[in-house]
Amino acid sequence: MDEDKIILEILNLKADVKDIRETMATKNDIADLLAGQDKMIQILSRVDQERVFTNEKIRQLEADVKTIKLQLQIA
Repeated sequence: MDEDKIILEILNLKADVKDIRETMATKNDIADLLAGQDKMIQILSRVDQERVFTNEKIRQLEADVKTIKLQLQIA
């Protein structure tokens, strides 16, 4: 009777190990994931830098428009 329980437990453990192997991430999977995240961070950093420069250019253009309007007396 105890042998049957042991055999059943071993079979259950084998099934559990199989499930774990099917769903676990390998070192290469993690490396690929991190590489993808690094690329995303680089893109986001570049977009953020472009946004800062764009906002500054908009401020400059708004100031120029204000000056021109004052010179033309339309503001």
